[in-house]
Amino acid sequence: MTNLLWPGDHRAGELMTDQALLASMVAVESAWLATLAAHGLAPPADLGQLIQPRDREILAAGAEDGGNPVIGLVSLLRERTTPEVSRWIHRGLTSQDVLDTSLMLGARAAVDTLTTQLSEQISTLSDLAATHRTTPMVARTMTQHAVPTTFGAKVAGWLNGVVDAYHQLRALRYPIQIGGAGGTLAATTELASSEVSIQLVHATADALNLEVSAPWHTTRAPVTALADALVGCTDAWGHIASDIVTLARPEIAELSEPAAANRGGSSSMPHKRNPVLSILIRRATLAAPPLAATLHTAAALAHDERPDGTWHAEWDTLRTLARRTVVAGSQCTELVSGLEVHADRMAENLDGADVFSEQRDIAQLAGKAASPAYFGSVERIIDDSLDQARRILEGHQ
Repeated sequence: MTNLLWPGDHRAGELMTDQALLASMVAVESAWLATLAAHGLAPPADLGQLIQPRDREILAAGAEDGGNPVIGLVSLLRERTTPEVSRWIHRGLTSQDVLDTSLMLGARAAVDTLTTQLSEQISTLSDLAATHRTTPMVARTMTQHAVPTTFGAKVAGWLNGVVDAYHQLRALRYPIQIGGAGGTLAATTELASSEVSIQLVHATADALNLEVSAPWHTTRAPVTALADALVGCTDAWGHIASDIVTLARPEIAELSEPAAANRGGSSSMPHKRNPVLSILIRRATLAAPPLAATLHTAAALAHDERPDGTWHAEWDTLRTLARRTVVAGSQCTELVSGLEVHADRMAENLDGADVFSEQRDIAQLAGKAASPAYFGSVERIIDDSLDQARRILEGHQ
């Protein structure tokens, strides 16, 4: 999957592409049919072998007729199997069950990738913070010189944000969605019994490695929780990218992005080397919250037992948000892994600034001479950040 207007989209690979989501929908239908068969309610069959390469385009073109791609998929599967099997495909499900469960499968794959990215960033940022724990630089507040700090302290702040994003992702749950036409499991209860209906849901969830859940057709917390966690990632990376964009300005020149052939070039100014990774991460940071807001709005306006329009607005919004987050995560991993730190320039900028006025006031207030340095408790702050990161890297959190 590529996107000419979202440079870097290829970094997300096949995550939540049409083909991947189609495979997930077939996996849901197959797992449900296999569960019916295991309970003696339907004949066994392998639905995965019924799909052909061109089906994605056919289903996409026909989805408008029913408002979603599952209706066409069910018809296609029924046409390509025996009458004995055909009559049992999708029985007890509704299209929302299949699509919601498929989106959970796709989102989980994306989050697995993001978790790996965050782990790599936690390791890299931990090393960077430790290496530069005493590298002096100017702290800037409201764009102005403030007090002395160290680059290690700044990186520790970046690290804290990434650690928070990691915890948000790890707290996510991926529930199966099976409720039938009105969210009451009426069809399978009619077919067998209420107890068997619940057993079917549990067995299908186990087959797909999803959590058992009551139907959530109009209770969209699983989707909004995903959205919030994804935006938590882009928030953390945006903070890093914004700092780097600022500190890479020629007049500051304390940081540089990793060097790479042709990266950062200008179409008209050969001398330029734009901090393009940071720029693209900031792009994702700006675009992600409105996507999450769409998902929250859809959740708030979902009504009846199955929603009209609000549910439909979620699918591509969640897919877009997830893919863009993976792209930004890949870019941020590359950014921090190859970040060039110009400690001499940091020292030069610090030496040229008067950032000790607060220290002089505090020393006078305390009635003593100013201390040789004014770095406060940065060592302790950095150690606390590194301890949090270490627990994650050692598998304790």
